[in-house]
Amino acid sequence: MTEDEKFAWLSGRMAIPVGDTKKPDGALGSAAFYPGIPRLGIPAQQQSDASLGVANTTDVRPGDNATALPSSLLLGATFDPATARETGEMVGREAVAKGFNVQLGGGANIVREPRGGRNFEYVSEDPLLTGIIAGHSVAGIQSQGVVSTVKHFALNAQETGRVLANSVLGLGALHESDLLAFRIAIETGAPGAVMPGYNLVNGDWASESEYLLNTVLKGEWGYPGWVMSDWGATHSTVKAALAGLDVQSGANLDPEPFFADPLRAAVVAGQVPQARVDDMVARQLRSLFAVGVIDTADTPDGAIDYMAHRLIAQRAAERGIVLLKNEGDILPAPRRMRRVLVIGRRADVGMLAGGGSSAVSPVGSLSVEGSAVMGVPMAKVYHPSSPLHAIKAESGAAQVDFVDGTDAGKAVEAAAEADMVFLFAEEWRTEGEDRPGLNLPDDQDALIAAVASANPRTVVIVQSGGAVAMPWLDEVPAVLAAFYAGSGGGEAIAGILFGRVNPSGHLPISFPRDVGQLPIPEQRDPATTTSNPGMPVEGEVFDIDYNIEGSDVGYRWYAREGLVPLFQFGHGLSYTAFDHRDLTADHRDDAVVATVTVRNTGDRAGATVVQLYVSRSGAGGFVPRLGGFARIDLKPGEHRDVTLRIDPRLLARFDATARLWVREAGAYTLRVADGALADGLNSSIVLPAASFTD
Repeated sequence: MTEDEKFAWLSGRMAIPVGDTKKPDGALGSAAFYPGIPRLGIPAQQQSDASLGVANTTDVRPGDNATALPSSLLLGATFDPATARETGEMVGREAVAKGFNVQLGGGANIVREPRGGRNFEYVSEDPLLTGIIAGHSVAGIQSQGVVSTVKHFALNAQETGRVLANSVLGLGALHESDLLAFRIAIETGAPGAVMPGYNLVNGDWASESEYLLNTVLKGEWGYPGWVMSDWGATHSTVKAALAGLDVQSGANLDPEPFFADPLRAAVVAGQVPQARVDDMVARQLRSLFAVGVIDTADTPDGAIDYMAHRLIAQRAAERGIVLLKNEGDILPAPRRMRRVLVIGRRADVGMLAGGGSSAVSPVGSLSVEGSAVMGVPMAKVYHPSSPLHAIKAESGAAQVDFVDGTDAGKAVEAAAEADMVFLFAEEWRTEGEDRPGLNLPDDQDALIAAVASANPRTVVIVQSGGAVAMPWLDEVPAVLAAFYAGSGGGEAIAGILFGRVNPSGHLPISFPRDVGQLPIPEQRDPATTTSNPGMPVEGEVFDIDYNIEGSDVGYRWYAREGLVPLFQFGHGLSYTAFDHRDLTADHRDDAVVATVTVRNTGDRAGATVVQLYVSRSGAGGFVPRLGGFARIDLKPGEHRDVTLRIDPRLLARFDATARLWVREAGAYTLRVADGALADGLNSSIVLPAASFTD
């Protein structure tokens, strides 16, 4: 490659017209484009957002639609690597058909801030669940000949002032939580690229953190792929290049094209070795070869079986929607009722989706005014899967009425006349800004309370980008957490409500009772740090001290502090019942393997998630951690022996000085339970001391 060809791959502008930025020649129109080199048989890089489907931001490719997957949180709620793999394959197929060869997916951040604007793009608050699900999603995408990223590396826990937020955390805790999630995702999925976040980590921008990129990622982990910045998240030339950043993405959003002429000048001046530039390009080529992009680059045929893909999205939603409460077994609802009422802002139209670069718009989506991210308008999208129509089809009711709930009096009046009410609440989140608190917006909490008072058979379905407070919980008999349910979400919800589907989702995050239970209850107003929460235009860097909880994120925080959340991690109800017996554990080949017998004791077939938690008291001890999980389907009366191998790192602490995982000698407690804080079946095992590298 010539120097011009190399540098054409090091600094790229968005391939979406924004301001004076035009779509480059040859670009499909997407997040980024890097020109091909026909004389060497190297195709152009066509990069698209994101984890939840092939995005088409601002309709830059007019009329080009795609299948919308459920949010990553809902995918996490399946606790199912096979579903992650299947949905990843679907995204990869659509990307290839449209001509994309790099997909900017693989969200693997730990959900530390329950109000985070991008939580719906991430999997869970637990490193094991996050790493396994994100890794299998990446593997699915790349199996189709498309490079996938993992992002946002690392400690990118909030959107409020994201470009000025300095995430502060001790190195031991960092490796035991956020970095462990990325490590497992990379081991599982072998992503071709890693994308750092906008934030700083312990005083350095993530995109120029020597510790994150060189010491850990490329050094100790031996990562062979390339590191691309997030769009507008490059802050220097020499420091970033030497720290391990390989590509400046979205260069038109940065103050200058750091990896274009400034990098050339730095090479001439001897500040950056020529070998470093060659390494930047070689890492990209390696990943493109590794997944088959260069060997199989053909003209895309555009052939996509959207109906089959919609069914994949629907089945994923059916496996992940969580039944939080079912008092008096009010669900499944009886069919052929006289009169059913559906309430919800746009429940007659479709399912709410999260906003920002990950938003996908299938054919027939409704887009309304949303927000702006990095100067790009981002619509609030409703996917064309109408809960109202799906309930009509599933219920067989003589009459199904609808009110949108904007007039509370009208909703209450209609509720009093119905046999049963299905109320769809919504909480929209978007990239670039966090939610202000945990309550539902637009007086929906008051609406739910009023409707429940008028009709005690009110079921609430919460569409949200994360945890929400429920001050009305005691007043309603049943609640579903649907998160953002995607292209087939309406049908999935209706199937659960009326019993065609036995709910089997389990919470991938804890739901706090209120913000007072959080490690950091107060939020920083974005207006005090930057005039645009998505752009580094002004303001001062501010610290977020994650040492308050350290590695004890989410359910571990509640366990450590003796707090009882509204709903615990791992919670999820079913229309049948499961029994756990005979928990045993063995130490085999320096690994701990646990076995438990699970039986379906109810009268319905269903799926359950076997959750194994590990803990240790005393010196070197730790509160319960998810040590293993398995999703299984059982018929009534059927039983199965389930074997789980515990990742050795989950039985150890990370010594940041020695650069080793250290397991103390002594007794460790194992518990199989239906939630992180629930009572369950206990066993113990005595282990010798051990130490090992990551």
